[in-house]
Amino acid sequence: MPINLQKGQKVSLTKDNPGLSKIVVGLGWDINAFDTGGDFDLDTAAFLLTDAGKVSKSEDFVFYGNLQHPSGCAQHMGDNRTGAGDGDDEQIRVDLSMVPANITKIAFTVTIYESEQRRQNFGQVNNAFIRIYKEDTGEELLRYDLGEDFSIETAAVFGELYKNGSEWKFNAIGSGYQGGLAALCANYGVEVE
Repeated sequence: MPINLQKGQKVSLTKDNPGLSKIVVGLGWDINAFDTGGDFDLDTAAFLLTDAGKVSKSEDFVFYGNLQHPSGCAQHMGDNRTGAGDGDDEQIRVDLSMVPANITKIAFTVTIYESEQRRQNFGQVNNAFIRIYKEDTGEELLRYDLGEDFSIETAAVFGELYKNGSEWKFNAIGSGYQGGLAALCANYGVEVE
């Protein structure tokens, strides 16, 4: 049985799963019934952060424009441009055993591509979730449904994996930002061209 998390809840991933290293972080959403004149293209990303809460280099930002971290610890599985269908819309594979020593937290985010031009925001997105499952067996370990907390935000931090001693834990964040991907990049110290 996966653990269903509430906003702000923290849970250990590795304590009850000794030896766990290869996981998949799946993010999904449904588009609402309102016609905004175009598809919703939501993009997931992972920011690999140091103790300071910032990336140490631009390659620590894994997204549709940089699909793999140089260490091989995080790999984006590709861009879904519509959110159609059931299940995960985008996925990021993570190998906890390969995370560089200076990385203590991985934040998983979702942004709306061209949100201003398309006049779209998270208030128009339904059934958003993040889940983590074992890559080898597909067994779902945890799930966090974001609920309907958003209105005008164009970016959201769904959750964070973080190191606590020798354990990896997950924190259900569920906080929204205005300003889309640029706001998240600024928050995490990624230089934007």
